Amino acid sequence: MPIELRAEEAPRDEAIAVKGMPGPYGERLTIDDKGITLTFPDEAVTLRIGGRLHLDFGAAAVRQSGFGEPFSDNVAVRRSWIETTLSLGKDVGIGFQYDFSDPTTPINDAVIVYRGVPDMLFSIGNEKEPFGLDQLASNNNILFTERALSDALVPARNFGFAVGKHGKEWSIVTGIFGGNANTGIRGEGVASTSRATYAPINDDDRTLHLGLAGSFRSLSKDDSPLSLSSRSEAFLYARSFVDTGDIRDAASITRMGAELAYRSGPLLISAEYARTEVDRFDGRTPLSFQGGYVQASWVLNGANRAYRMAPEFNGTSYAVFGGVKVAEAQRITRGGFGVFEIGLRFSAIDLDDGGVRGGIERDGTLGLSWYPDTNIRIMADYVRSHTSPSALHNGRTIDADTVIGRFQVYW
Repeated sequence: MPIELRAEEAPRDEAIAVKGMPGPYGERLTIDDKGITLTFPDEAVTLRIGGRLHLDFGAAAVRQSGFGEPFSDNVAVRRSWIETTLSLGKDVGIGFQYDFSDPTTPINDAVIVYRGVPDMLFSIGNEKEPFGLDQLASNNNILFTERALSDALVPARNFGFAVGKHGKEWSIVTGIFGGNANTGIRGEGVASTSRATYAPINDDDRTLHLGLAGSFRSLSKDDSPLSLSSRSEAFLYARSFVDTGDIRDAASITRMGAELAYRSGPLLISAEYARTEVDRFDGRTPLSFQGGYVQASWVLNGANRAYRMAPEFNGTSYAVFGGVKVAEAQRITRGGFGVFEIGLRFSAIDLDDGGVRGGIERDGTLGLSWYPDTNIRIMADYVRSHTSPSALHNGRTIDADTVIGRFQVYW
């Protein structure tokens, strides 16, 4: 956050951070925990350049013989993003994110947002479909290094148009989406996705969140085959324990989701359930998959995660919980010890149905996060996985113990 000093009392370098470095045309350049910000006269145009780096490291032990090395690498870059936001007055915003560590789908958000109607937001571009409390939260802020197993059933980013509206206690957003901008906007059918939330309790210290989401995507026989899989809540795994493989006769996908969360002081408890129905061509029997999680976090020595009803540059991320904040006195650069947070999660996914043997997995995760300063997070998770049957080795049972860590810096 910007340094809280009056410019006349601050050292020269810190005064520049407060007021911004002046430019030849009246613009100001500011460098703080929000990145590099260039503000033009009258604040009509503001350009912010930020980024994030997530570096993962860990080890895993699979109890079954003959499995081979679980990780192809014990250290890997999970994300290496540069992200820019451009505000054109108060009503128009443009957001763009690019991941240099992902050669297949490097473009994340690439969206234009219009905020000119009170309490409403219109967006067009590559963005997240409005589905899932955990999915819609920033990956800087999720409780563990990876989202739960059931996230495999949730749609992520695709190109489309969305409109959202919110009040103090509620939000509703709906949109039409095609395919992903990286892999072909017209190559993955057309989806209609909506999400509604209600927070009957919503004040500074307590929040009760309820949410429902639904999505229907039609597919054609020429589209890429559908497949669902999960990496056992650790990015470093070389193979997924549960994986449907290619479902080449999928005609449509219907998704349904339910959310529940309660925040009180430093405690946050949340749970989700997701179900996916796959209709097939030629009258074949539909397939049904399901999954869910329940998790809890406790911020040991700081304020809890804030609840944000309306998004800024992502047009669909309504009603989500933000990240842990580090107060000025708690920063290690100010003589503090940072902020600590512990988390516990149980998650499950069932990808077995009909002739598809994708596997059934249940994971338990215990995690610790340390926030030593603003924009820095160090994480450590222990994951106990039980998969029976699995999608590997002819459906045999797989038990695994995983320790995964992450160094995370973002601005």
